[in-house]
Amino acid sequence: MNSDANPVLTLAWTFAVMSLFAIGGANSAIPEMHRVAVDVNHWLTDKQFTDVYAIAQLSPGPNVLIVTLIGYSVAGLLGALVATLAMCVPTAVLALIVSRFLTRSSHARWPSIIQAALVPLSIGLMGASGFILARTSDRTVVAVLVTVGAAAVASVTKLNPLWMLVVGGCLGFAGLIG
Repeated sequence: MNSDANPVLTLAWTFAVMSLFAIGGANSAIPEMHRVAVDVNHWLTDKQFTDVYAIAQLSPGPNVLIVTLIGYSVAGLLGALVATLAMCVPTAVLALIVSRFLTRSSHARWPSIIQAALVPLSIGLMGASGFILARTSDRTVVAVLVTVGAAAVASVTKLNPLWMLVVGGCLGFAGLIG
């Protein structure tokens, strides 16, 4: 859809299509959200996108909140509602249809093969999301070191990621990360 069209219609079309490719949830679509919101439609800057992502992650509720915040940035409350529904409704309908189909095929081998194949795809999409966010927000050597350190801690410990967010937020508030 042309980005010169009505922004609410553009939001609806963009997130409805994106929802069907967001395997594993909204976080797997972060690279595409960034591309569409920053590079294609120029709804947000890199910094604004990173800020919206941080707010969505720190807020209670589902990860799809980033879509709501992008929609709000584009077209206010109506944009927030349209973007959220466009991201959730098509996927919910598709999930209902697929779950009914899989229930009928519960004794076949192919559903488990498809589910197993989606695991590496989801992991790759999450890795791409992390890379996009690090690339857009890490502007200093200290920021890169904090990101690498947090990734290392997360991969080798069972520490709740919220603590790493708190530490990163405190370092940023103290002016050590710019």
